[in-house]
Amino acid sequence: MLLRVRVTLPDRPGTLGQVARTLGVSGADIVQVVVLERLGGRAVDDFTVVWPGAARVERLLAGLAAIAGVKVDGVWRAIGAPTTTGQDAELLAQVAANPTDGVATLVDAVPGLLAADWAVAAVVPLDWASRSGGAGQATVGHASWRAPEPPRLPEVTPLRARSMTTADGDHYAVAPFGRAGLVLVVARDRSEPLAAAAFHSTEVDRLAQLVRASAVILGDRLDLVGAPPVTSVT
Repeated sequence: MLLRVRVTLPDRPGTLGQVARTLGVSGADIVQVVVLERLGGRAVDDFTVVWPGAARVERLLAGLAAIAGVKVDGVWRAIGAPTTTGQDAELLAQVAANPTDGVATLVDAVPGLLAADWAVAAVVPLDWASRSGGAGQATVGHASWRAPEPPRLPEVTPLRARSMTTADGDHYAVAPFGRAGLVLVVARDRSEPLAAAAFHSTEVDRLAQLVRASAVILGDRLDLVGAPPVTSVT
């Protein structure tokens, strides 16, 4: 199976090589490495690896924990092949080519781009601020194929892109479209024995850029998401 492994490590020569060797000795085949952050002498790296299904992940975690200064932020199952920002442009081209299904296309594709489990386009009522617990009143306009029924939505508001983690350990990244109270919500579910990492700020920024670009492409079509169907009168 394909796994995403996120580690925080000292940003010094040799440490990345130690992590890569440990992954290999543990049985992981590295297919992609992405540097999410380098700051204050520390780095945050995402490794996408092919992991033998019969092997125990505990062996991998123990090996990484033995490297001085290395902290495992999360290990979770990834969906599909490793992704790059070049695929963002391809996704936006698909949205532009078929704007009628543009939001649904975006919702279906984003989980694979961000190594997430599912996504929904949620509609927050325009009067959410005046409601008691109003953020929880969001309704689902579109849901990806792996979304639970009904989706477990956090308290979202149509204000700004951000990440959040609920009390039960599920991770979310949310980004507003800037109109019609529409917000894209992407989720990484808590699962045992694997534990996903929270969405990094670079992932939230990537999501926000996709949403903003899609909003420009789709324009007034966003107002139709979540609207009741129009029935003809005979």
